[in-house]
Amino acid sequence: MLRASVLLGLGVAFVSWLNLGAKAEAGEIIRFARFRAGQVESYGIVEGDRVRRISGDPFGAWQKTEATFPLADVELLVPVRPSKVLAVGLNYKSHLGDRPTPRVPEIFFKVPSCLVPSGGEIVLPPGSDDVHYEGEMVLVIGKRAKDVPPERAAEYVLGVTCGNDVSARDWQKNDLQWWRAKGSDTFGPCGPFLACGLDYDDLRLTTRVNGQVKQESRTNDLLFGVGAIVSWVSRHVTLEPGDLIYTGTPGRTSALKPGDVVEIELEGVGVLRNRVIAAQAPARSGESPRPR
Repeated sequence: MLRASVLLGLGVAFVSWLNLGAKAEAGEIIRFARFRAGQVESYGIVEGDRVRRISGDPFGAWQKTEATFPLADVELLVPVRPSKVLAVGLNYKSHLGDRPTPRVPEIFFKVPSCLVPSGGEIVLPPGSDDVHYEGEMVLVIGKRAKDVPPERAAEYVLGVTCGNDVSARDWQKNDLQWWRAKGSDTFGPCGPFLACGLDYDDLRLTTRVNGQVKQESRTNDLLFGVGAIVSWVSRHVTLEPGDLIYTGTPGRTSALKPGDVVEIELEGVGVLRNRVIAAQAPARSGESPRPR
């Protein structure tokens, strides 16, 4: 009797641990949200226009709770809290122009402090007048990855989300490093949800500015796909759960201006939406900051 009880308990725990994987393998798309309701931050599962709080998190064992909230009434946060944010440059032929095709993925770093959620603002910094959008699919790493072969890379990807690799083109051209061109505050919109169970190698990616389509492609046009990216990065940098990899942008981009609304839509994930504002002028000594 005791043995049966123990086995039953282990079975329940095992099923709970497999909660995410089992549904994803069955073809059901799971969308996780990280959100704040009142003063409480939680993970939840998106169910239509509501989010159901879960105990635990998407990276391990989790269970549904009875608590649900209208999405309109919660504050969406960046879907994960990464230890690092990487990105791939020149990863669509349509974005290469006349430049030669890279032999390996061209990787650069963004900084976690540049991340903003859907609904947050993109701030145009003083000193740059050529800040562009870059709509991208973003990989979310699910478990520690080091020296991963390409054919096993999918095992280490928990899911994907939408990203906007906001870039100051003038700083890219003039600076030796891209630390501010790609990593300035608010230059990493990310969200709204973390989607698991999709075919990451064939998703529609669309960028709109003020409702007008500016970029449209599919992720099967990536020069280096998910396997190649994760394998290459993990040869040199150990990836941790929650780390993000922006996978590159298609086509052409253009400068943003205050008042623009940028939308990045990734099939099966949702729409990342951010408004563009000008930087607040720094206050002089003894003055209060100017209102926007």
